[in-house]
Amino acid sequence: MLIKKQADLTYSDITPKGLYMGRRNFLLGVLGTAAAVKLYEKLPTVFAGPPTGSAPAPLSGVVKSQYTTTGEKISPVETVTHYNNYYEFGTEKDEPAQNARNFVTTPWSVSVEGECAKPHTFTMDEILRLAPLEERIYRHRCVEAWSIVVPWIGYSLSTILKFVQPTPKAQFVAFQSYYEPKQMPLGKEAGIVIPYVEGLRLDEAMNPLALLCVGMYGATLPNQDGAPVRTVLPWKYGFKSIKSIVKIKLVTSMPPTTWNMEAPTEYGFYSNVNPHVDHPRWSQAKERRLGEFLKRETLPFNGYGDFVASLYNGMDLRKNF
Repeated sequence: MLIKKQADLTYSDITPKGLYMGRRNFLLGVLGTAAAVKLYEKLPTVFAGPPTGSAPAPLSGVVKSQYTTTGEKISPVETVTHYNNYYEFGTEKDEPAQNARNFVTTPWSVSVEGECAKPHTFTMDEILRLAPLEERIYRHRCVEAWSIVVPWIGYSLSTILKFVQPTPKAQFVAFQSYYEPKQMPLGKEAGIVIPYVEGLRLDEAMNPLALLCVGMYGATLPNQDGAPVRTVLPWKYGFKSIKSIVKIKLVTSMPPTTWNMEAPTEYGFYSNVNPHVDHPRWSQAKERRLGEFLKRETLPFNGYGDFVASLYNGMDLRKNF
């Protein structure tokens, strides 16, 4: 029997070429897939270019809230602050971070008026002092089937509404965002009604989960994420959480809302996260968390049903979408 010495051996003697090449191609495929996943995770920031936008200031004295999600990975701050919907600063996801850099948010005031006993125009200092600031780690679901998990900072919207004392006639709350053409020259190209307006039923606005938000990730809001004050409504699609608020008005009837005016068959007044009601152009049954590759099942009310489902008892949520 002829035994080959080490110097006489070839790779084909040890592993058949076909099997070797199969393993090699498999490993290359695995490496390629891993690289593709990494690239996908970075896509929002890759396309956004160098970090831009405002420089948020640290917020002190923030306490943890009882109204929070736990056990979920928080979305990277770079992704959340460079992948935005804010049409006044551009309609592409990377444009708000670039175009909102010089947005002036000081001084700022929010008028709370309408059907209330004590209408008041709040300065930002008053808003910040009105109640202790809480960190709430909320899921936030966009209608385009992507989502994020963010440590928002603020307090229940009901705090400022209780301060002005709604009258018995108040049934809804209307919101209006800031718009100034010199600061937001792209607004005329947004293709939507500006200033941006939104609305809630009063009982929705008074729900403890509804957040008047002044910060995220331990600091004040970046311009592109709605500085200096916005709402966060975690059981509704993201466009309901209006940015850069300047007016809150208590009213007797359902107020107009921007996307409901623009496309009423696509965007209803309530806009609760409902996996069983598809957008006319895509399914809402699944979502992709920014920074992740695979999709996950969409949860009714974005997983907050225990807190908010009772608000809609007896309603047809397919009709009242």
